[in-house]
Amino acid sequence: MLVAVLLARWPATDTIRHWRRFNTLSLGALACAVLAAFGPTATADTRWLTTTPLGAGLAVLVQFLGTVIGMFSARYLHGEPAQRHYMMALGGVLAAVHVLLIADHWLVLIAAWAGAGIALRALLCFYPDRPFALLAAHKKRLADRAADVLLLTAAALAWQAVGSGSFTDLASHLAREGASPALHASAVLLVLAVALRTALLPVHGWLIQVMEAPTPVSALLHAGVVNLGGYVLIRFAPLLEHATLARWLLVALGLGTAVLAGLVMLTRISIKVRLAWSTVAQMGFMVLECGLGLYTLAALHLIGHSLYKAHAFLSAAMVVRQTRLQTLRGVFKPVSTSLWLAPAVAVAIVLVMQTAISPDVWPWWWSILLGIAFAPLLWLAAYPAQSLRTVVRGALSGLLMVVGLTGAAMLAHAAPLGLHDAPHHLLGVVALLGMGALYGFVLLLHTHPQALHAWQRWSYAGFYVDEYYTRLTLWLWPVRWMPDAPRTRASNTAQP
Repeated sequence: MLVAVLLARWPATDTIRHWRRFNTLSLGALACAVLAAFGPTATADTRWLTTTPLGAGLAVLVQFLGTVIGMFSARYLHGEPAQRHYMMALGGVLAAVHVLLIADHWLVLIAAWAGAGIALRALLCFYPDRPFALLAAHKKRLADRAADVLLLTAAALAWQAVGSGSFTDLASHLAREGASPALHASAVLLVLAVALRTALLPVHGWLIQVMEAPTPVSALLHAGVVNLGGYVLIRFAPLLEHATLARWLLVALGLGTAVLAGLVMLTRISIKVRLAWSTVAQMGFMVLECGLGLYTLAALHLIGHSLYKAHAFLSAAMVVRQTRLQTLRGVFKPVSTSLWLAPAVAVAIVLVMQTAISPDVWPWWWSILLGIAFAPLLWLAAYPAQSLRTVVRGALSGLLMVVGLTGAAMLAHAAPLGLHDAPHHLLGVVALLGMGALYGFVLLLHTHPQALHAWQRWSYAGFYVDEYYTRLTLWLWPVRWMPDAPRTRASNTAQP
């Protein structure tokens, strides 16, 4: 991989050569994916990298998405003077992510995660004259350094308790002796570090402000890098199963982020900003799944979100055109009857499929929670309808989506991912109440919008959470992020 990085530094004069430099880096990253899928299992004395079914699958997925984003970037940034450095940074991010996916040691995971953040910063600041891009990169850097400290402390506590930094040894120790107070503290610190790296509230602002970066950078960030927190939580599932406090913290952070970000997303107009808030909400939901102990569904969510967000950002221009056309011709809003019936129909579909195919896979509360999450698909598909025929067609497509997603969730349990779910029933009831409240708020917003006029102003501002975090960031780590004001001819000739 180092040879690939050095070869990528060769000068390039056109788009094809830039693409070849990125391909050289991609080959190095792809080698990690091949090693993850087919490499030998590490011994107890050299357990730094290891093979897991989920890690191998995600390595192939990351390489595929990275190649698509690299091809898109070669055309999107054609003629940009810093295109060569962009391709180098893109390949560096992919290589670091691949190392993280096959890591079996605290130090390897921490170094790979930090390396991905460092390489990503060069992409976020691709246009150095955009102040909000610089501010977002600075806020992310502060969050990353705080997460590094938390991860190093968690690693030290776990290493002292287990006698090794290997994740395999950690799982074996937990199976034999359970979790000591040091391991409980390590799990809590791990959760806090993941919250910082995954852009959960209240440190989510940098993920919204990186919209100043090029569109393929947004696709890479939202489809791959920000999802690493979910993978890390799944990787540490044996530790989280024994740490009740850490699971409560995950549910609190995940549920709060999913609800608040979902409410803010309803008031946004910009396509890219709405997609960014959607990512924040999805990250909250993914963390919630891990806190509930449903790691298989969290893995499925991670894969589906990566594919969806990569397509959504790379086709953002098409979405803008479709939105303008819908605005010009007008859209029918969903009637209150469909809003009330949608969750009942979705829950019924999930329960019927669960009973018929795999009755012992999910707890009852998760079936209802999934139905509430899938309910908007039943009326969003018919949202731009102009006639009864298109309404029926949209409703049928929504039903097919609910059936397909439910079936995919069941197939994920049957897939050999090497994951073991450990549902927590009390936390499940709490999550069910929170998601029900979110859907009730959406229902109230569509049926009585005037009653929520004051709330919409607060929601559009993101409840001012990021403003307080930005002030705290600049107080803790002051930095100059506004560009110098252009000097006029009068100011150049003025005498002091």
